[in-house]
Amino acid sequence: MTGQPYAIRFSAPAAKALAALPEHAEDMVWDILDAAAADPWGFHQWNPADPEGRDVRLASVGRLSLTYWINGPLHRLSVLNVLWLG
Repeated sequence: MTGQPYAIRFSAPAAKALAALPEHAEDMVWDILDAAAADPWGFHQWNPADPEGRDVRLASVGRLSLTYWINGPLHRLSVLNVLWLG
């Protein structure tokens, strides 16, 4: 994908979860979000059975999962949930 990366916004629950993570897990979140901002559709659809949910994506690496929504018109990713199983 070319062009500007997508801006990233956090929901209140996702921001609270991010603040509670250990430093190495927070670094992983930002690495995942860097990849998602460059290619938002590069991660799996959260619910493939939902034809209207194409813009809700799930990014998982090891014990870390992020759910985000792609807002194409505003060129923004909204992080809905951060889950750390550590």
